[in-house]
Amino acid sequence: MTVGAAINQAPELFKMAILGVPFVDVVGTMTDASIPLTASEWEEWGNPNERKFFDYMKSYTPMSNVKKGATYPTVFLLGGLYDPRVQYWEPTKFAATLRHTQGPESGPVCLKIDMSAGHFSASDRYKYLRETAFDYAFLLDQVGLVSHADNVDEPTLHVQSSSISE
Repeated sequence: MTVGAAINQAPELFKMAILGVPFVDVVGTMTDASIPLTASEWEEWGNPNERKFFDYMKSYTPMSNVKKGATYPTVFLLGGLYDPRVQYWEPTKFAATLRHTQGPESGPVCLKIDMSAGHFSASDRYKYLRETAFDYAFLLDQVGLVSHADNVDEPTLHVQSSSISE
């Protein structure tokens, strides 16, 4: 939620943002008592089915505060299909909202949903390390720290930001 709120408040301050399993639709999620952990969190967060909590949550939730026409940085959203805490639709909806709302000079909005993982990727150590390496490779590419040389003898990292897949 913090990174989503930060890029909404001052998108011009960032070149790139990685949002790992982001809780970005606070109102939408907290309103649905059938989602695991939701109703039990009302004591701490407040129940958005009550107007005062709804208005307060809407004032800070990243999903409701994307600036229309603003120039956003490159955004990389990650989620897991089997995540019981932050459902896969959170990063998916935020990606769609950013793509629809941001200005034409914005960076790409990339979404990666791991179809076999839960919260923060896989529990398998090697898969976790591969996922972390992928995230860092994407980050380094987007901030311009990767050479895209034509020389085949030179080590090169190529990340296509418009289509990310394993």
